[in-house]
Amino acid sequence: MDTSHVSVANQVPLFSLLKEHFGFTSFRPLQEEIIRDALAGRDVMALLPTGGGKSLCFQLPALARPGLTIVVSPLIALMKDQVDALQANGIAATFLNSSLTAQESHLRLQGLYRGDYRLLYIAPERLMLPSSLNDLQKWQVNFLAIDEAHCISEWGHDFRPEYRRLVELRERFPSLPIMALTATATERVREDIRRVLRLEDGAYYVASFNRPNLTYRVQAKVNAHEQVLAILKDKPHDSGIAYCQSRKATENLAERLQSEGIRAKPYHAGLTTKERSSHQELFLRDEVQVICATIAFGMGINKPNVRFVIHYDLPKNLESYYQETGRAGRDGLPSECMLLFSAGDTVKQQRFINEKPDLQEQQIAHTQLQQMVQYAECATCRRVELLQYFGEAVEQGNCSGCDNCLSPRDTFDGTEDAIMVLSCVAQIRLKSGFGVGQNHMIEVLTGANTEKVRRWGHERLPVYGNGKNVHSRPEWAAISRELIRLGYLQQMTEPFTILELTAQGKDFLQECQPIILTKPMRAPEKKTSSTGDLAHDEMLFHQLRQLRKNVADERDVPAYVVFSDVALRQMSREYPVNEREFMQISGVGSRKLQEFGVIFLKAIADYLEAQPRQSFSRDSSSSPPPSGASKNKPLGATVQETLRGFQSGLTVEAIAMQRGLVRGTIYGHLEQAIQAGETIDHTRLLTSDQQSQIAVAFAQTGFGNLTGAKELLGDLFDYGQLRLFRIIHGQKSQ
Repeated sequence: MDTSHVSVANQVPLFSLLKEHFGFTSFRPLQEEIIRDALAGRDVMALLPTGGGKSLCFQLPALARPGLTIVVSPLIALMKDQVDALQANGIAATFLNSSLTAQESHLRLQGLYRGDYRLLYIAPERLMLPSSLNDLQKWQVNFLAIDEAHCISEWGHDFRPEYRRLVELRERFPSLPIMALTATATERVREDIRRVLRLEDGAYYVASFNRPNLTYRVQAKVNAHEQVLAILKDKPHDSGIAYCQSRKATENLAERLQSEGIRAKPYHAGLTTKERSSHQELFLRDEVQVICATIAFGMGINKPNVRFVIHYDLPKNLESYYQETGRAGRDGLPSECMLLFSAGDTVKQQRFINEKPDLQEQQIAHTQLQQMVQYAECATCRRVELLQYFGEAVEQGNCSGCDNCLSPRDTFDGTEDAIMVLSCVAQIRLKSGFGVGQNHMIEVLTGANTEKVRRWGHERLPVYGNGKNVHSRPEWAAISRELIRLGYLQQMTEPFTILELTAQGKDFLQECQPIILTKPMRAPEKKTSSTGDLAHDEMLFHQLRQLRKNVADERDVPAYVVFSDVALRQMSREYPVNEREFMQISGVGSRKLQEFGVIFLKAIADYLEAQPRQSFSRDSSSSPPPSGASKNKPLGATVQETLRGFQSGLTVEAIAMQRGLVRGTIYGHLEQAIQAGETIDHTRLLTSDQQSQIAVAFAQTGFGNLTGAKELLGDLFDYGQLRLFRIIHGQKSQ
């Protein structure tokens, strides 16, 4: 085994490798420091958020020195995903797992013996076989990267016992540097990873857990199917994941969405391997819009353009929730995370927890569920709640990226309500000498005539029935949970889940200072459109997406392996027309230029033959373009000729035929004329009825979503007419 280290890590030309193979000109936070430590032969532990660029931290060092980097990866799908992307960038990588035939495995093993590869992806079970351990001696391995390292810890949410055996590599190859990476780990899990892998003396990096491009929302779960449909109708072209608690729920939701014309598939452990693989592949290739999945789906799935994650049911804990929401927006573009919450889901989870045979496991699970419920019902910034859970110090403020910051919920004077709840808990404890759970407390407060109430004599308490006509039982439950969050009550889990007063709660009953409570979540409001998207030519973007899909299908790879949505949007904004300009696009390296430059440059050039360039300011958004921005700007000769023809009474069709141009070009000329301040009879371009039809479409899709409006209207209008409508609308609103 080659254990030589690069002592001159700072001299490695990292930036040229970064641009050549990955198409980027700069690193994300902490990437460069982690990479240089790896090249210097140090052990490294790194926590980077999903989408923070963990993979690059071991992929780039693998290119910067000879030898083989072993990547321990937990899922077959993740291995294939990563290797496809690396090979598309011209990097020699492979994987070994059970999906390969004996012949395929043999050929790859021969390549490993010859030194043909820089990276090998392998599962821990396969790696720890005696035959594999013997092979490591012969493959010139110089680095071991352990992805999804939280699987090592029993306190992690995806514990896998076989991961703990990886410490044997430390004993067998003591000088082999190790890098452990994860996106989701509390302080306790981090310490467990470092202890098990003996990384205490290595470099330690923890990036911010903040994902600023994600918007977090929680809706009261009222009619879940309809709520999901409403979300999807706002996102007709976007990919997303809907997480469900049970296999049956994934299938029911997928069937319901399919009946509404939405391309959806279920994904759960009960499907055959072939079915799961097929559904995942369809999703990766944008043939399926929505995957309805249990938590069996998604760990490490490298699909950067997932635009939304819906939690149809309540997650078990905040770590799972954070990791699952983190599968949205990995390309850095605005994406949305929606949690549908009901107290009924909490009760179901509690039943599952109570079935666990181990009491300690029950207590941990109850605590985690309580934290999850507190997040769902909190009235403070959700981003702050998440970051603080992972131990990240953050100041309270308006993040402008969660429902509580964007639309704060109403508050009310809850002093009398708090007195009733806390008094009820106190009187039950005094009367019986033991505490009770939330449900029984509410039964006493609302005057329920149950067997337990009568058996324990709780109908004789002074507080019995005082809350019957004040709030409903679900409202009392929400109030009691908020009193837990505020520190007046605590929920004990040993040996049973009961409510007890805290010192703060006892002090309150003595002094009764005013308490402000938050009104419970109501039925969902209409979603406001996201902001922060990069303004671009929607029509060109739509055409480039189709071209990307065609190219990807020909090569039998997912679309994002060709180019990311970020790259396509930048092309649709910058209109590169030569190789030099194309190389300025994010994600375009020398290999991508060689492989795809000609066909994409031709597509952009062909588009510009028929359509005018659009101009985008640095801070342009999805709002309609201001009509007066280009007033009095001189018009070119070809635009003037079109304008003269139109003002003489010719129709758009007649001008196009007379000049040998397509209609879209003529509409583009008239658009430029209007922007330049020329007076044009709008009714000759669009009748009032036509304008009404288009207005309805834009009302549904948003003014910036030209492609969405076009698809809603079908063949009734072309893109030129829709762009003209936006210009006309902009003028009328001045």
